[in-house]
Amino acid sequence: MLNKSSNPFRMDKKTVLITGGGSGLGAGMARCFVDAGAHVVLVGRRAEVLRETAAALGESASFITADLQQPEAIQGLVEVVRDRFGTLDTLISNAGVHLKKPAADTSWTELETVMRTHVTGAHELIRLSYSLLKEDGGSVILICSMTALMGMTNVIAYTAAKSALLGMVRAYSSEWAREGVRVNAIAPGWIESPMLRQALSGDPAREQRILQRTHLGGFGEPSDIGNTAVFLASGAAKFITGITLPVDGGASSGF
Repeated sequence: MLNKSSNPFRMDKKTVLITGGGSGLGAGMARCFVDAGAHVVLVGRRAEVLRETAAALGESASFITADLQQPEAIQGLVEVVRDRFGTLDTLISNAGVHLKKPAADTSWTELETVMRTHVTGAHELIRLSYSLLKEDGGSVILICSMTALMGMTNVIAYTAAKSALLGMVRAYSSEWAREGVRVNAIAPGWIESPMLRQALSGDPAREQRILQRTHLGGFGEPSDIGNTAVFLASGAAKFITGITLPVDGGASSGF
């Protein structure tokens, strides 16, 4: 059995920032990183939710409130991280908003709002964090979606935003690999979370189709995404960059 000092999956003394970290997948990933030895910094807009989650995680967690749709808030967030921690080992871009609406009814403003969080805000945070990440060969993990891998109805804004992340991963990883910064994405399948329940609300037929398509059956758990994120951030994945890894129970691998 590997001890902590020689285990490449450990994240001891590493600082991990997780946007959208107060609940759902973000909180699930945070728990996995704390269990792997990291200090996690939870980021979101709701201070009380972040405070409760950080308290539940213990001394290895802290939080910073920030609205990732506001450029000045993102700048302030990076400055706080630099002042408080001095470095950043892993940045996980998980914050997002969901819009369930037919494509023909999705307005300019609605599409722009979803893109602003998932794409524009994510890019601003990643680019401003780059100087911190490259100091010790850090990693970036973007949380993608099945909507970027297969066509789905009534989610055009979310699909557009998540599909953009696929190209961003390839571009960042190509540009920053020589600086030792690895960039990857995880495409979660259908994972138990408040966002999933919102997406399936009042649509039992959609839920049944998902379950029929998921080869391993059922919905995933936040820890399934969290453990994958720990792997991609850890030394065990030191030669992996530029990939999008589906964690979906086989849903995207066939019919």
